[in-house]
Amino acid sequence: MKSICADLVLQRLAPAGGGTLNRQLYECLRGAILDGSLPPSSPLPASRDLAREIGMSRNTVLHAYEQLRTEGYVHARVGSGTFVAETAPDSYLSAERMQGLQAAAAEPSAAGAPARLARRAQALLSNVSAAPAQWGAFMPGVPDVTQFPNRHFSRILSRLWRDPAPQLLTYAHGGGHPALRAAIAEHVRVARSVRCDPSQILVTEGVHQAVDLSLRMLVDPRETVWVEEPGYWGFHKVLQMVSAVVKPLRVEAEGSGWPAGKVPPRLIFVTPSHQYPLGLVMSLARRRELLEYARASGSWIVEDDYDSEFRYAGRPIPAMQGLEEDAPVIYIGTFSKTLFPGLRVGYMVLPRVLAEPFRAAHADLYREGHALTQAALAELLEQGHYAAHIRRMRVLYARRRALLEGLINRYLGPDYLDPQSSNAGLHLVLRLPPDCDDVAISAAAQARGVLTRPLSRYYMHPGARRGLLLGYACVHEKDIAPAFHTLRACLPR
Repeated sequence: MKSICADLVLQRLAPAGGGTLNRQLYECLRGAILDGSLPPSSPLPASRDLAREIGMSRNTVLHAYEQLRTEGYVHARVGSGTFVAETAPDSYLSAERMQGLQAAAAEPSAAGAPARLARRAQALLSNVSAAPAQWGAFMPGVPDVTQFPNRHFSRILSRLWRDPAPQLLTYAHGGGHPALRAAIAEHVRVARSVRCDPSQILVTEGVHQAVDLSLRMLVDPRETVWVEEPGYWGFHKVLQMVSAVVKPLRVEAEGSGWPAGKVPPRLIFVTPSHQYPLGLVMSLARRRELLEYARASGSWIVEDDYDSEFRYAGRPIPAMQGLEEDAPVIYIGTFSKTLFPGLRVGYMVLPRVLAEPFRAAHADLYREGHALTQAALAELLEQGHYAAHIRRMRVLYARRRALLEGLINRYLGPDYLDPQSSNAGLHLVLRLPPDCDDVAISAAAQARGVLTRPLSRYYMHPGARRGLLLGYACVHEKDIAPAFHTLRACLPR
């Protein structure tokens, strides 16, 4: 007469299917234990007996029993045999308390999500800024990645991969690959008039990580931070995840106006060379005034040098960081706009007093890596391919910008373009009448295959200007006019 255990195995073995015999037997016994068919404390047959009853070798049964014992489903008593373990949780909670906990866990969050999220996470997700599509007319902030000098980069990468040094494949430490830090220091010195040496360079995974690290290192809960209004939505999103008091710097013709209040900020986020998203340039007088204020108040300026490489008329605007020796400025740059966003390589130029603590914290918080990619990028800069690529793209983007500006002036009129916007960057701001719903217009355009960003979403407070950000960098010349006319059909008559 077969045992209950043998009957269960024979009934369940065929449907289980697949895998080795000891794995199939293990799955059968485990399932019977979990669904209660083999209750706690019930004995399992001796391995020799079960093997005979189900027609398997004893070693197969022993392997299955051992796996069950290792995972805690059964336990063996010397001289007595193998028994099913207690798999249900201990009943240390009263029935009333258990019902209360289950009821509380079942309640939806304030955002209506099935899982309970922290309030700051709910606030973050209530107004998602990142677009589902990141390529095509007229997605702002995206370069033409098809023009990336992949032939040079792949050649460098292939050579490095043939016999990679061990230090390029393990965890990195020290703020980035030394060769890349040296190449970045030289590039920003020549191209952006930044005062630094390689010891002040910290390589990051983009601007967001640089902003996040700055907040973690310099801002305590309830301390004040100034952010441009309107400003980069990425700053707003990172700030939502910390308990800082955010004050808006109203963007004016000369740059950013001081917010009201007597409490000095710990950090001041600005884009002085090409304000994002409006494209204004902060005047020299305002830059010096901001530097003077930061020194007197003990604040730090975070200078995001957004799109500084792509200026189509006149000389480049030097970085604020280079106006004074040892300026209280954390300078942030990225290769996302000049090469391709998926590269995820940015950098910080830190004041000397901050360089070492930031470098140590970055290694602990984010676990540095990508050393081989950084080494290849360093060679791209050192061999002059990066500078040549910037020159080519500057000509290409200027042509596309002029084409889009011409269409706007011809079909909509000059009032739709901001005359104060600098001739730089990767996008234009299409001005709209105050009573327009730029969010609805952007959604309507997206439904027709044209991507834009509503200007009002870049403001923290109501009363925002209405407009659309139109990126021209990633749109081929032949596609600009058709996309523009599709967008024009979505505008109010």
